[in-house]
Amino acid sequence: MKPKSRPRIALHVEASRAYGRELLRGVALFARTQVDWSLLHQEMTLDSKIPDWIATSRISGVIARVDVHSIDSLRKLNVPIIDVRCNRKFDGVPQVETDNKKVAELAFEHLWDRGFRRFAFCGYRFASYSEARLRYFRELVAKSGCSLTVYESKGKPTSSLTMLEEAGMIDFEPMSKWLAELERPTGLFVCNDIRGQQVLNACRTMEIAVPDDLGIIGVDDDDAICLLCDPTLSSVRPDAVRVGYRAGEIMHQMLSGLMPEKDIEFIPPTSVSERFSTRVIAVDDVELARVCRFVRQHACDGINVGDVAEFTTLSRRQLERRCQEELGQTPHQLITATQIARVKQLLSETKMTLEQITRRAGYSHKERLSAVFKRETGQTPGEYRSQNAKPPSP
Repeated sequence: MKPKSRPRIALHVEASRAYGRELLRGVALFARTQVDWSLLHQEMTLDSKIPDWIATSRISGVIARVDVHSIDSLRKLNVPIIDVRCNRKFDGVPQVETDNKKVAELAFEHLWDRGFRRFAFCGYRFASYSEARLRYFRELVAKSGCSLTVYESKGKPTSSLTMLEEAGMIDFEPMSKWLAELERPTGLFVCNDIRGQQVLNACRTMEIAVPDDLGIIGVDDDDAICLLCDPTLSSVRPDAVRVGYRAGEIMHQMLSGLMPEKDIEFIPPTSVSERFSTRVIAVDDVELARVCRFVRQHACDGINVGDVAEFTTLSRRQLERRCQEELGQTPHQLITATQIARVKQLLSETKMTLEQITRRAGYSHKERLSAVFKRETGQTPGEYRSQNAKPPSP
């Protein structure tokens, strides 16, 4: 009996970005656990052309980041195509996309919970994902009764996504002017992490305080980009693994001769990864904002309320009253919350011992830190680490 040939699935998806790598991981997970596919992929960037080998490799199907420049070449293969870019609709090509409405909701809620009541959006004109995120974000801001200011880099409808993003580097001066004119404090949603890095570079040049004046959140949770930013960039994390896995499920269905019921499926994001670009309590009170910045910068140096009182122009009584009225916290609670946030970060992102973390959080004794941590979180440091430690990068 002649063995049945394995389906050969070409993956035209970039591995140069976190989203693409996670998407590929999702397809691979499906192929490894649910079917017996041979996956074909080569290193590429987002706007790479369809490689010649796809046309000569007896492909059974293609999962691709489809655009107007690649669709004709892919159709000539006469095999099922799944689009995981979703820049525009192509007849007969099912799509799996991150749910941009949910992305905007997570970004808005994150900024709102940090006290921002003025909002801004910075993106790329003619980039479909950017325009979708702006549309949904605008609806949320309007519903809240707050104001929204928008800046988009100029581009052309025919420009590739890479060209649109490069335009964001070129328009540094007009974007910087727009940033400088925003009222303070403002919660700024950027369309992706690349745009967030561009904005943060401009803020640093303009000496705009982030997150005190502008709290900034991006999308994609790309560690390589978010951790290079100064300060590190908070970001909405899409479930790109699930996007890839679902694309695999639909491909398997199409190889069996069945078309999916929906033209497009939306996969919700998973969470917000908070970093220093939004780690703030937004207040209009200028002096209280100075106090919050001082506490954030020095809480882990071991300061106490007396140090804060010496720093501010407010009397100690005024300080206590304004903190309670504006923040719902005492100065002491504000210091403790900042220290605990630092401990959580070090527990989840490093393998430091509790003794090492104790010094970095501004405590003299690990027993005291453990007691405060247990009181504030309901968990011991060890319990928190076991539940929240991030797995090593593959």
